[in-house]
Amino acid sequence: MPVSPTPADFPDLYFRSALGRFPSGVTVVTAEHPDTGLPLGLTISSFSSVSLNPPMVLWTLTHSASSLPAFLRIERYVIHILSASQVELARRFSRGPQTERFAGLDLDRAPNGTLMLGDPRCAAWFECRNVQRHPAGDHTILVGQVEHCQRQLIAPLIYHAGDFDLTPASEPLSRN
Repeated sequence: MPVSPTPADFPDLYFRSALGRFPSGVTVVTAEHPDTGLPLGLTISSFSSVSLNPPMVLWTLTHSASSLPAFLRIERYVIHILSASQVELARRFSRGPQTERFAGLDLDRAPNGTLMLGDPRCAAWFECRNVQRHPAGDHTILVGQVEHCQRQLIAPLIYHAGDFDLTPASEPLSRN
């Protein structure tokens, strides 16, 4: 039975700032639109492991994302963990039309044929079968069973305090 949310005793921006205290890795998720076959891709920092056996990962997508209906129906996608040298790629996939995000990039195929970036600088990638979707607040949690993956022992790109820069804020943020 669904539980009704209790009202928060803090503003949304304060909560977002508090979440920003936790650094996360940065990923780009790629796939092809299930109807048109056109490339889809976006930058995601909400990525986590779920299970080792079977190997599963999760990521979240806001309900306001124009690509959400497609990702709910996509059979497979690739999650790329970006390296510290790929800040511009993270920015590119976080804004603008889908077609512009892929313009001029080398693309490749994962072993099961899923569209992926051809950039050899990624710290890791996971080809996933889209196995579960769970609405949660203003996001949907997508769980993928990992079918193939590769990794390199290089530094990942880190997102912290609303940017890719780990420089601490000069002033404490107020609660109000």
